[in-house]
Amino acid sequence: MNNGLVRLLTWCSPAFPIGAFAYSAGLETAIAHARMAGRAETKDWIAGNLRSGTARNDAILVAEAWRGHEAPHRLAELAEFCLALTPALERHTEMLVTGGAFAEAARAWPDPVHDRLPEPCPYPVAFGAVAGAAGIDLTDTLAAYLTVHVQAQVSVAVRLVPIGQTEGLQIQAALEPLVAELSAGLSNATTDDLGAAAYAADIAAMKHETLGTRIFRS
Repeated sequence: MNNGLVRLLTWCSPAFPIGAFAYSAGLETAIAHARMAGRAETKDWIAGNLRSGTARNDAILVAEAWRGHEAPHRLAELAEFCLALTPALERHTEMLVTGGAFAEAARAWPDPVHDRLPEPCPYPVAFGAVAGAAGIDLTDTLAAYLTVHVQAQVSVAVRLVPIGQTEGLQIQAALEPLVAELSAGLSNATTDDLGAAAYAADIAAMKHETLGTRIFRS
């Protein structure tokens, strides 16, 4: 039995207490503004963020934290970099709240890496560093991280009813090849490869702060 895989599945479970269900990363704004008419638009929105948005940048930071898990100064540097890249105040808060919750919950598996994490620590850095210290394969780590992103976004879309549960599962199935491709490709990426062009998603995250009626915190 691969203990690393079992642990990764636990950390990525919706039941793992990091509070990610409370955030939409701006998707609530896009739905409220009728940017999502159904499955096709929702799938394209998520895929765009994976290819060229914050999800891609976060995955790169996961990889860098995975490689630098033994170096406190490197983790602190990556944490500052991650927070500097967040496009909106609510996304900044989301990164810190989920990162802090992940780091606290992951202490159930004692490891010196917990004392090397910066404070505060954004989610991608905490996730990558803890997975690296546990010796979990980097490609598997990235696949899990990106899959969680897809699942969270689909969950938002299902709850706000631009799509149903069956269509949500169809989106997840359709995006599996892209997640696998990015997981393999970004395992060799560094901070030099950071960059985003998903402007609609960034603007949606900014506009969420003034959205009249909302159920998500970002």
